[in-house]
Amino acid sequence: MQHSIADMPLEQQIGQLLIAGFRGTTPTPEIIDLIRRCHLGSVILFSRNIRDNQQVLELTHSLQMIAKEAGQPYPLLIMADQENGLVNRLGPGTTTFPGNMALGAIGSEQIAFDIALATGREMKALGVNMNLAPVLDVNNNPDNPVIGVRSFGEDPQLVARLAAAMVRGYRAAGVIADIKHFPGHGDTAVDTHLALPTIPYGLERLEAVELVPFRSSIAAGAETAMVGHVYFPQIMADQKLPATVSPAIIQGLLRKDLGFEGVIVSDCLEMGAITDTVGTERGAVMALQAGTDLILVCHTYSRQRGSYEAIQAALHSGEVSPEMIRQAAQRVLRLKARYLSWDDLPTPPVPEWVGGEEHRRLRDRVYALSTTLVRSDDALIPLHPRPEERILVISPPGDRLTMVEDRGYSAGFLVASIRQRHAQVDSLLISAQPGEEECEQVARSASAYDLVIMVTVNAHLNPAQARLMQRLARAGRPLIGIAARNPYDLLAFPQLRTYLVTYEYSEPALAAAVRVLFGEIQPQGRLPVSLPGLYPRGHRAPVGPA
Repeated sequence: MQHSIADMPLEQQIGQLLIAGFRGTTPTPEIIDLIRRCHLGSVILFSRNIRDNQQVLELTHSLQMIAKEAGQPYPLLIMADQENGLVNRLGPGTTTFPGNMALGAIGSEQIAFDIALATGREMKALGVNMNLAPVLDVNNNPDNPVIGVRSFGEDPQLVARLAAAMVRGYRAAGVIADIKHFPGHGDTAVDTHLALPTIPYGLERLEAVELVPFRSSIAAGAETAMVGHVYFPQIMADQKLPATVSPAIIQGLLRKDLGFEGVIVSDCLEMGAITDTVGTERGAVMALQAGTDLILVCHTYSRQRGSYEAIQAALHSGEVSPEMIRQAAQRVLRLKARYLSWDDLPTPPVPEWVGGEEHRRLRDRVYALSTTLVRSDDALIPLHPRPEERILVISPPGDRLTMVEDRGYSAGFLVASIRQRHAQVDSLLISAQPGEEECEQVARSASAYDLVIMVTVNAHLNPAQARLMQRLARAGRPLIGIAARNPYDLLAFPQLRTYLVTYEYSEPALAAAVRVLFGEIQPQGRLPVSLPGLYPRGHRAPVGPA
């Protein structure tokens, strides 16, 4: 049943323009208040809201019943950043699928479609009807601290092909995809969770690189797009503000130039790029004025209520017009009408196929295809250790590197997987910033082993981690480096002679790497980014000597 926007008071329409998050695994008084009293139309879930599959389905169903009892015309948009790989909100009962750069190492549109379809099916079965993915940023800056492997790679055409395939896959699953972070967040060296980055390029460069994937995904039918907190001085006004609140970016570039007619979503207005410039509540009004339809305030109840009240005040003062509210609410309600119905909400129990064998087989096949052998000058891979040979696995701590990640690296899983194949394996966990004394101690310990495997996690941005690998390489012992996140680490220690890339430290990615180490599968991935001065995009090493 279609509901006319004319039937909805403006106060309720404002609520349809807000997305809020909360803490807890059941509906909290705060989120209930926002739905009942502020007419909140959308909810975002994080890993803090998720314990297991059954709990998630009960949570989403409870939220929907609260909205239905409050008289909302359509169900809530319930969304998550289920990008896969490092950004994986769903719980252990779901399937851990590869992230974007692992898919970029394969380059297959069919595989990208299949991963999106499977991801979307599991989300929808749990009552999550919108995915804040895929990431369309072209990662052409090795120093980018927050995108990196969340991108498919550095080639705009590769990103465009795979992103469009994923948009089609999510739609086939009945889940709304959200392309992000418009107009491009790949060529930055600043994390927008912490500050406002600047991209100095003009429209000609954006048309050649950053906008290519967005045009492709819009042509593929993307119905929502997220605007990122990045400043583009050549396109925007002189005032240094995020694109999220810029009419030149939203109404000019996205609506007019790219012809996007769908729902525009802001990135979270509690990130440092907003709170340290215009502030969350004022940012909500400015985003709406700029042409945003859905305003995301992820964490703090006072800021969520404050954003709702700030828009109300702007409406009453005439700063925001009733027509501006109506147009945005109409786009949101049209989207809901296409995808959501009170008669078609998932209810407990969770289907057995969620996290089941079919999806696990797909997962394992794709991770196996993505693992990339970049250098094999010493012919160490595949490993054929004699029973008495000793292997040392050196790993960094499992800390998350950015606020968007859900979990850190697990050294225990990798070591256990190697021990299943060889008995003489020891492990050593290093500190996040190993100093000279620790590096010397580790090097002395490593000298007693026949083979050393060192895992790095963004060592190209961590000089202390890089120094340790350099120290081990100088010792001349057989040494394998495994980059368990960005593939750029080799730039920090180009003398390393054996280098394997997994693109992420999820357990299935590490399992595939161990299978490659011991010759159970062949490494088939290709670098989706270049390593300047070393290897071009598309490179992979043969197994054995180069």
